[in-house]
Amino acid sequence: MRFSLLRSTPFRLALTFAFLFLLAFILSGAIVYQLMSASLARQLDQSIKETYSLIAATYAESDEEDLVGTVRDHAQFSQDKDQIFSLTDRDGNRLAGDFTASSLPDGFSMFAANLPGVPPDTEYRAYSGMVGGNNLTVAFSLSETEDLETIVLMSFGWATLFITGLAVAGGAVLASRVQRRLDGIASTMVDVSHGRLDARIPLTGNGDDIDAVSAQVNAALERLSALVDGMREVSANIAHDLKTPLNRLQMILESAADKTASGEDVLTELTDARAESQQINSTFDALLRIAQIEAGARKARFVDLDVGPVVETIGEVYADVAEDDGKTLSTKIVPDAKCYIHGDRDLLMQMLANLVENALRHCPPGTAIELSVTRSGNHVLIHVRDNGPGIPAEERQKVFQRLYRLDASRTTPGSGLGLSLVKAVADLHGAAIALEDRNPGLAATISFPAAKSPGGHVI
Repeated sequence: MRFSLLRSTPFRLALTFAFLFLLAFILSGAIVYQLMSASLARQLDQSIKETYSLIAATYAESDEEDLVGTVRDHAQFSQDKDQIFSLTDRDGNRLAGDFTASSLPDGFSMFAANLPGVPPDTEYRAYSGMVGGNNLTVAFSLSETEDLETIVLMSFGWATLFITGLAVAGGAVLASRVQRRLDGIASTMVDVSHGRLDARIPLTGNGDDIDAVSAQVNAALERLSALVDGMREVSANIAHDLKTPLNRLQMILESAADKTASGEDVLTELTDARAESQQINSTFDALLRIAQIEAGARKARFVDLDVGPVVETIGEVYADVAEDDGKTLSTKIVPDAKCYIHGDRDLLMQMLANLVENALRHCPPGTAIELSVTRSGNHVLIHVRDNGPGIPAEERQKVFQRLYRLDASRTTPGSGLGLSLVKAVADLHGAAIALEDRNPGLAATISFPAAKSPGGHVI
């Protein structure tokens, strides 16, 4: 997949973040520059005022010689003319200093001076006032302040360029890394769309949001792969398991056709054909029912219900069936126990009926079957136990597959879908089902999350 940096969403996000950061940097820099300029201006005014006060303090009443001498000394001391002074009399004549400031107003002011040894039109900040009838002006050059501000502006400009370059380069590097991971996701999706259901998104292992999403996608792909494999297996099982009854049905119909041609009675053949067709229809009905349950269509009918009466009903219905078959079925429910779960009553009854019928069908006479309900923490447990032949450990997970039948049960009636429906109902209810060996016998335990009772408490 061709990578275009400018079209990359991560790079655009990085540029957007860099622009916002740069904008914040410029705004904060402008504020800092303004505050610094104002602070420098205040410090300059304070220095000018202090120098003015120091010179003015040398004046004694009717004796201006000290004042003139002080101004002259200050003027001679400032060789680079960064500080200049002016002392004029009432008529504007210069008494001492570097220049004549007869036109400047009292207080602070700005002016441009053309003096020997300094650049033309050099800007000065001045303070003027009357001292003993004479006009005293103290002026400081702005060149030092302007140089400092220029250094700050240049530093800020270079910092802006450096940050901009770093942001663009960093954004490009980060975008390329993120884009490679996104390309990996896109490549995996392309592989899956072309039938490679074993393709998975590579994870970096750093636990970030992309890894979290990738892990969820991988889990979905794992589930999809399992479903497709299951459908393939079901299709193969249907073709294999229905081939025999369909062949029998064809043979029965051919026999009936031959007897009809010779005028013989075909009632037996028609009865057998109807039984075979009913068995085939039952198999397809069970497959469709399992598919509907797995699709979650029945969840809309879920309510909070007590499974105790459900278990008790199944026990009452099948107790006589078990007795007629030479077996016993007992039901154990704790008196006044309220074992509430969130589910569908009809599906729960179908699930328990399938478990009990499975035990009745595959256990020999004299087997004792027990149906019970218990609690364990925040879970409701339904148990179906027997002391029959059990199921080999290596077969216990396989029996939940559609149309799967143990070798010992292939001669008994059934389609191999009973436990598949049990598993589908358990999954729909968020329950876990486990088969355990009782030595002898088998124990099927279904663990449901406990639901709130009508009083609003988890019991």
